[in-house]
Amino acid sequence: MLRFDLPRVASNVTRMEAFVTTVVSAAALALAVPWLMALPALQGAIRGVFGHRYCPAHHLWLALFKRLGVQGRLEDAGPKMFANKVLLVASAAALALAAAGSGLWRVPCVVLLVFSTLEWAFSFCAACWVYGAWYRRFPPAGT
Repeated sequence: MLRFDLPRVASNVTRMEAFVTTVVSAAALALAVPWLMALPALQGAIRGVFGHRYCPAHHLWLALFKRLGVQGRLEDAGPKMFANKVLLVASAAALALAAAGSGLWRVPCVVLLVFSTLEWAFSFCAACWVYGAWYRRFPPAGT
């Protein structure tokens, strides 16, 4: 469902959040410590399910970027929430695979590494693109 009742989010703040995801994913892969993926899972749960306004890290980055005057343009929060739900699922999959003793936990980490790098480096949010394409193809009833 399209969400227009949510406050918009600053683009450079969401890009910084993607950068943090990239760093954590890269560290988990480089250090072979899959439990680091608990941080993106937690942030994905908070921002994806409840919204950015409930995420302490989002408030920290927003305050810092506003003080520096580099917060960027405002974007719809709905697609960003969807992207964070994908972050939650991928991080949880990595954690579940690691808990099962499988080396496949690296696959979701690599996927997150690639797509979060695309977000912070090029401002290309694949989940946001899918979100928009879905609602263009299947608009909500009454629109």
